[in-house]
Amino acid sequence: MPYFVYKIHPGKRFELVDRLAVYREARDRARAIRQALGPQDEYTVKVMFAKEPEEAERLMAEEREPRPLGEDA
Repeated sequence: MPYFVYKIHPGKRFELVDRLAVYREARDRARAIRQALGPQDEYTVKVMFAKEPEEAERLMAEEREPRPLGEDA
């Protein structure tokens, strides 16, 4: 399965930036985008592991419950 690098804009609007086969390359790509962020940029960058872009976007859009305080995992 590939790794997808996304820009996440306000309002949970997802912009696919890249699709990479190796995690290290996806991580480095995301880091480079984050380092280039300026004060005018209003997005975050995330790497997702999924079969297809649609699955990655669905996973990012899911509302997840926060972890209970005091649990170490």
